[in-house]
Amino acid sequence: MSIEKEDPIKLHKQGNILYETGKYPEAAENFLRSSELYEKKSNFFDASNMLYKAGECSFMLEDYKVALERFTKSAELAFKKGFDRFGVSGLEYVLDCYKKLKKEKSKEAIAIQKEIKKIKEKLASQFL
Repeated sequence: MSIEKEDPIKLHKQGNILYETGKYPEAAENFLRSSELYEKKSNFFDASNMLYKAGECSFMLEDYKVALERFTKSAELAFKKGFDRFGVSGLEYVLDCYKKLKKEKSKEAIAIQKEIKKIKEKLASQFL
């Protein structure tokens, strides 16, 4: 009995096709599974990117709570592994989710705004 190994790249590409054709729930499933597989292979950038893409799917479906969770996880993984610019992108989408949920004035959203500002200042100072 042969068990076909799942290929994160294949799932990633299939997810992109599903996303482009508006099949967001199916695309999100592919992106989430691809993220897990990338992470197992220590490919943390693509793992974070796939969580981000799954967040985009949820955002397109107007499921902002789930999108917020996925963008947050994407950003956390990105920051943990030193991909700060990508992490900021995730946090900016988190703020978009808070806006859609009418919670842009919440203490969580304000804390995210401060974090983004701090990280952007740090990144800018690296080029001075």
